[in-house]
Amino acid sequence: MSRIGIAFSGGLTATEIADCAERAEALGYESVWVAEGHGGDQFAILAACALRTRRVRLGTAITSVFVRTAPTIAMAAAAVDELSGGRFVLGLGSSHRVQVGPEHGVEYSKPLGRVRDTTAVVRALLRDGEVSHDGETVRIEHFDLWFRPFRDDLPIYISALFPKMTELCGEVADGVILTRGTLASAAKARAHVAAGARRAGRDAGAVEISSLLPTSVSTDRDEAFAAARPGLAFYAGFFPRYNRLIAENGFPDEAAAIARAWAADDRTGAERAVTDDMIAATGIAGQPAECRERLEAYRASGLDLPIISPFARGPGAKEKFLAAIEACAPR
Repeated sequence: MSRIGIAFSGGLTATEIADCAERAEALGYESVWVAEGHGGDQFAILAACALRTRRVRLGTAITSVFVRTAPTIAMAAAAVDELSGGRFVLGLGSSHRVQVGPEHGVEYSKPLGRVRDTTAVVRALLRDGEVSHDGETVRIEHFDLWFRPFRDDLPIYISALFPKMTELCGEVADGVILTRGTLASAAKARAHVAAGARRAGRDAGAVEISSLLPTSVSTDRDEAFAAARPGLAFYAGFFPRYNRLIAENGFPDEAAAIARAWAADDRTGAERAVTDDMIAATGIAGQPAECRERLEAYRASGLDLPIISPFARGPGAKEKFLAAIEACAPR
């Protein structure tokens, strides 16, 4: 059976996500991932999923290293890992300057160092039960756990868009989480992972390459693409790094047009600048058979774990998530 994950990034309540996780497990999905952002506390949601499932891995995609302290992240990870019987995967990432400062009131500085330090603190604390750390961005005199973790070495994946962070994955992580990639992304990521692994004396082959794939499924192909357009416009308009990613993925003119429209507060214009080619190249959209074919193409490109990431908000959102889960289920 082909491995596939499902990711949730908002639009559903915690109970609805747990319902969808239960259904995904029944259909053979390998893993369930929850973002945070504005969609609810991911660790609480994953704890609910842990109690409703028995087999699927449960992961964060991702936990921002800026909005929680490293010991707090470690304790939350350990709690969900115990509740799930050792099925938890900690996905870490630097998030974005446009979110961390304006939305959380936290200084955003040296994201690469912050990810490296947080990873080191989490690993040490779970392994030893206590930690002291004097890193580039995180300094902890002493922190100790008042409980014993279920596992002292749970997997840590790191979200990466560009070479330096991807190389860090090769140095310190068990997996890399890509997003909005093309069929060329996995091979590029694997080369950078290998470079980082060589520096650290690690086996690059042990680092799993996964990717969040924006997914829009409908029996009407045009409807599926239309539903995917606002999400891509938002990511390329609001987040400078995603705009750069889209440009580097082969759409520099479109990315520039989206940025101009977004800066002018022209959301409609930003969506108009999103072409069907952009949607097709950086995710999964279309009729069910077309989406399954695209998933196989991502696997053939070297992706170890494709993770579908449906986008739905408002009334009927749960039904749209379930439709995507059913359509993309492993055969």
